[in-house]
Amino acid sequence: MAQSADSAHLPATHATQGALWTFLDHPGIEPTNNAAERALRQSVNQRKNSLDVQSANGAVCRSRLLTATTTLRQQGRDIWQVLEQAWIAHHRGGVMPSLLPDH
Repeated sequence: MAQSADSAHLPATHATQGALWTFLDHPGIEPTNNAAERALRQSVNQRKNSLDVQSANGAVCRSRLLTATTTLRQQGRDIWQVLEQAWIAHHRGGVMPSLLPDH
């Protein structure tokens, strides 16, 4: 008997089913990914409304800057201060600032 398209996905779903309900046992975990979606919204809108980048290197640079600024904003850190520290470290061979919290 042939498997339906839905039944082919059941083993993977069953294997991760416990993770789907983690928020019930841990009050600090949200049941949705709304926070992640909201965090990306500004970056996605900015990319869509700009003329976009003209090269692969430009695309990599833009994605890294958007990742860094979004992370720093979520942590409540001064974006310009960290970018300045990174620029100075790059040009003087110093240690790059970390995006990890409490660093």
